[in-house]
Amino acid sequence: MKTINVDMYQTLAVAVGVLYLGGFLKKKVRFLETFCIPSPVIGGVIFAIISCILHVAGIVEFQFDETLKTVCMVMFFTSVGFQANIKVLKAGGKSLIVFLLCLIVLIFAQNAVAVGLSKLLGVSSLVGMCTGSIPMVGGHGTSGAFGTVLEDLGLQGATSLCTAAATFGLIIGSVMGGPIGRKLILKHDLLKTVIPEDDSILVEDEQKHHRSVSMYAPAAYQLAIAMGIGTFVSWVLSYSGMTFPVYIGSMIVAAFMRNIGEYSGKIHIHMGEINDIGGICLSLFLGIAMITLKLWQLAELALPMIIMLVAQVLLMAMFSYFIVYNIMGRNYDAAVLAAGTCGFGIGATPNAMANMQALTAKFAPSIKAYMLVPIVGSMFADFINSLVITGFINFIN
Repeated sequence: MKTINVDMYQTLAVAVGVLYLGGFLKKKVRFLETFCIPSPVIGGVIFAIISCILHVAGIVEFQFDETLKTVCMVMFFTSVGFQANIKVLKAGGKSLIVFLLCLIVLIFAQNAVAVGLSKLLGVSSLVGMCTGSIPMVGGHGTSGAFGTVLEDLGLQGATSLCTAAATFGLIIGSVMGGPIGRKLILKHDLLKTVIPEDDSILVEDEQKHHRSVSMYAPAAYQLAIAMGIGTFVSWVLSYSGMTFPVYIGSMIVAAFMRNIGEYSGKIHIHMGEINDIGGICLSLFLGIAMITLKLWQLAELALPMIIMLVAQVLLMAMFSYFIVYNIMGRNYDAAVLAAGTCGFGIGATPNAMANMQALTAKFAPSIKAYMLVPIVGSMFADFINSLVITGFINFIN
């Protein structure tokens, strides 16, 4: 079988081509748009299937240079680190703290279920982690990052497993959120609990994300500084004997930079521009991660994966219906939050917003839910998730 070696520049070009293909298909196929499937995943899956067919037929195998995948991954997660704003956390009050604690419990529960089931099914605990909070709360970004970590620990095809689980989560998270929220609202007659709330915090945070063309360069410099200093932090952490993802130091430094800027007023963090740069890097990272998938490595793990993913769906349904709803106040806002949690708990924040939008369009607005879900789902979820996953990996390995 012939092997084609693709250098890092060519790899980047193929990844962008896959991104364009996915974007084109997303516009043409309503299902893909409805469930917010990322464009790199759409195009990447098609490429991975073609690559798999060529490999199985013994025609050709591609070997991609993944150097730029790591660079894009670190830059994206550094941008995530900048989201960790303690001042906003405090401004959100008790509800935000409680909702954040719910998220932490969910992350631990997802990983505990994944690892526990993997032992019952007689497969590696690392396989179980591929269906835990890595793809569920983490989504495709975290899947690509920790898939590499799991592969370094000896699990072949980990990135493929995590990506498949993340795609499954995106679809199911969009499907189940609305019905769960609707059932809670109607069953408990929650419309009588609707109370108009002050949305000033939401407006203030949105103003901080204002974009300016001239600020993209300073934003890129801030990302570069955090990444550079972060390498030293990661180096120090490596002496603990634990396994950390390569981006963890940069993520921590970015969080410190954001909060030092917020409290001192001497550093202006260009959050809108940083978010945009991070989004571009995420798309490129996913594109490269998807074209390097080796689907032929997954066949024997199909049944255990299905069982573990079904378990995660049941966990998410029960957690949102019984835990989130009851802890967050047993009112209309709590029901909308439950629907939103289904979205980012096994999908992504856009899924959560879509779930809540469907409910609020039918019933009534919920300023509280619209404030809490983006803050927790976007600002803190990936940061906390990475730390918890790292702990689990080191515990089971």
